[in-house]
Amino acid sequence: TEAGRKQTRRNQLYKTSAVGLLPGETVVKEGKAAILFPSANVVFYNPVQEFNRDLTCAVITEFARELLAQRGVKVVVPGETERVVVSLSEEMNEADVKTEEKNGAEEPAVTATVGEKCEHGLRVLEGLAASGLRSVRFALEVPGLQSVTANDFSTKAAALIARNAQYNGVSHLLQASCKDASMLMYEMRGKNARYDVIDLDPYGSPSCFLDAAVQAVSEGGLLCITCTDMAVMAGNSGETCYSKYGSVSIKSRYCHEMALRIILHSLDQRAAVYQRYIQPLLSVSVDFYIRVFVRVFTGQATVKNSASKQALIYNCVGCGSFHLQRMGKRRSNGKNMKYSAATGPPVGPECEHCGQSHQLGGPIWAEPIHDLPFVQKVLSAVSGNPSRFGTSKRIEGVLSMVTEELEDVPLYYTVDSLSSTIHCNTPPLLQFRSALLHAGYSVSLSHACKNAIKTDAPPAAIWDIILEACFTVREDANPQSRKRHLTRFQENPQAFWGPKARAKAGGGISTDLQDKRKKFQNKRKNQVTDSQLKSFPCKRFKEVTLPCCCFSLLEK
Repeated sequence: TEAGRKQTRRNQLYKTSAVGLLPGETVVKEGKAAILFPSANVVFYNPVQEFNRDLTCAVITEFARELLAQRGVKVVVPGETERVVVSLSEEMNEADVKTEEKNGAEEPAVTATVGEKCEHGLRVLEGLAASGLRSVRFALEVPGLQSVTANDFSTKAAALIARNAQYNGVSHLLQASCKDASMLMYEMRGKNARYDVIDLDPYGSPSCFLDAAVQAVSEGGLLCITCTDMAVMAGNSGETCYSKYGSVSIKSRYCHEMALRIILHSLDQRAAVYQRYIQPLLSVSVDFYIRVFVRVFTGQATVKNSASKQALIYNCVGCGSFHLQRMGKRRSNGKNMKYSAATGPPVGPECEHCGQSHQLGGPIWAEPIHDLPFVQKVLSAVSGNPSRFGTSKRIEGVLSMVTEELEDVPLYYTVDSLSSTIHCNTPPLLQFRSALLHAGYSVSLSHACKNAIKTDAPPAAIWDIILEACFTVREDANPQSRKRHLTRFQENPQAFWGPKARAKAGGGISTDLQDKRKKFQNKRKNQVTDSQLKSFPCKRFKEVTLPCCCFSLLEK
């Protein structure tokens, strides 16, 4: 009731006023949360990840809306009036409008609002909570929650989480935990003890937590995984990538989407061990990290499809052409599905276009990495309530691009790399897209790279188009997200905005951290002025002295 909500708010204000700042603490505000944060580097916090946290709140809200509707509960989001489907097409299908109206005709009797405990709501675990900012935001901004467990192995972090929960008045929803994240999830593997949502955002690789996560999430539950070890997943260390994710990464133009498909492959393989399988809802590659949202289900028959969902990559080291080789083959045989080994390889010993050899990468996830109907719901909710998140414009831009991507086309080319291979001027993006459309192929952009081209055209057709094609610009070559000038790619918000220093157990942060970063970003450790450069001896010449002369001679 309204009186109950007012009383809950009064209790929250009372609890907030009862928590004071300790010496050296500051208050960091993000979304609806206000977090106590120590000045010493004892608990990790990265302000650049606000987009990550905003997007997670939006995704979990829509997940809760779908799941709790099946339990007879309607979620109520502050600032949200009526659901309006955002369509990027010029005209909206009338059937879609009728479907939306029909879905909203029957409303459940029970409602769930933010900040209140819902008996039939979601049980959420944040395995690596640090300051607890993400969990506090869940409790304050996501409706339909039964409980939020914010865990961290650091005792100082766990104590800070408890204080932040009390400071924000969400102690009735949020419980602090101080355990090893993997052990905590292994303890909750029981069918009735599993979490509906598990969020893992580690400093670096999440690989050591994935096995426990796929077991501790409930049937149809949601896994939210962040990977910040992009150097490993983008091809700088293929052997390290294989040891962590069971896939060999290669240096390529499509490395950011390949990183998404590597983590999805790793999740699916670990889930298959326990007769479970994944269904990706949304996978994004932004800035210096990737973020995937997947649902996990159980089904022995469906798990058999796992091999045919993975693929190896043959990447030409010369021209950059690539081919995918599925790990398995499946075909329908009446009511049954027949499985067999895949045949290949799809390429010869040398590239048919440039004569160079191929690199072998993968295996990677070769199926769609987004659930477009679900992404459309998240986009509609964010667009209809832009004041809810601080990064709403960027979320709208990224999700708009995601809805425009070709679903069944893994990886992409870049226009500049194709032009560089044949040493020609780079054609405008719209002209190149138009040329592919004129040739009868499908084409789209990618949220993972500014000048990326996703197309179902084979490499031979792409090289033919580069060399000689019709480049007359077509109207449908320019997608709606580009026409509307949506914020699709973020500009650097501040200097040194990337991953921050790892939290130290004893606290404290080096005073010369910025100086250290500047030094490592330059070729020489000590800056050299132009006047000093003149005194350096030339490497192509040497100074010699003739025995019969009293002067020096520069001899080549």
